[in-house]
Amino acid sequence: MNEFELTGRARTHVVELERPRCVLHAEVVTSFLAMRDAAAEAGIDLVAASSFRDFDRQVFLWNRKWSGEQPLLDRRGQAIDPASLDEARRVDAILCWSAIPGGSRHHWGSDVDVIDAAAMPDGYKVQLVPAEYAADGVFGRLGAWLETNMARFGFYRPYASTGCGAGVEPWHLSYWPVSSAALESLSLPVLRAAVASSAMLGKALVLERLQEIYTSHVLAVDQPSRGAAQGSGRVSRGTGGMGPLQAAGLPGT
Repeated sequence: MNEFELTGRARTHVVELERPRCVLHAEVVTSFLAMRDAAAEAGIDLVAASSFRDFDRQVFLWNRKWSGEQPLLDRRGQAIDPASLDEARRVDAILCWSAIPGGSRHHWGSDVDVIDAAAMPDGYKVQLVPAEYAADGVFGRLGAWLETNMARFGFYRPYASTGCGAGVEPWHLSYWPVSSAALESLSLPVLRAAVASSAMLGKALVLERLQEIYTSHVLAVDQPSRGAAQGSGRVSRGTGGMGPLQAAGLPGT
């Protein structure tokens, strides 16, 4: 990927799927659909709540959280009163669950937030919080299935532990063969140029802290199991059904 693809300012590396509706890196599609087919055999309707997200969308999400139009959550998923935060702490609060524009793994098309559409009661509003993926949560069965099966399709969770800069995100999957190369290519100068060109709120402070943010929130991710690291995308697909996307455009890292 070039610097514009890496930072979401181009979409020449991604393709749009209709069934299920999502946008993924071209090299991710086969493995994602194979994983979806395997999940369907277990009664899980695995769909993307969020897939590729471009730079402008990331700016929009960041600015909504900065301005208080969208709730800020702590690492436990509990709401934070934005009026209680100075600008530095506001940056930290946003970074718990959202990357800075140019620094989101969703820009690469390799990362996807997944839900089980079959598990949702009528009218259910997806939140993408850890409680939903706990054993007794609405997506608890999906979470357990992914733990056992995702690696054989080349996927892993980059935000699986508290050792990461961002919060724990059991819904966030990354396709290692693509994301590992993208992370290696996303240098600090490339990220700085993208942020500097943006209309994001709090930009001056983010630029001042960019070295720290790059180290603690871009580079500091969990590593995959051996199985996911060896995933190549050379998998055959079954004939499982593919229903429509049930949720889209949800905020996330």
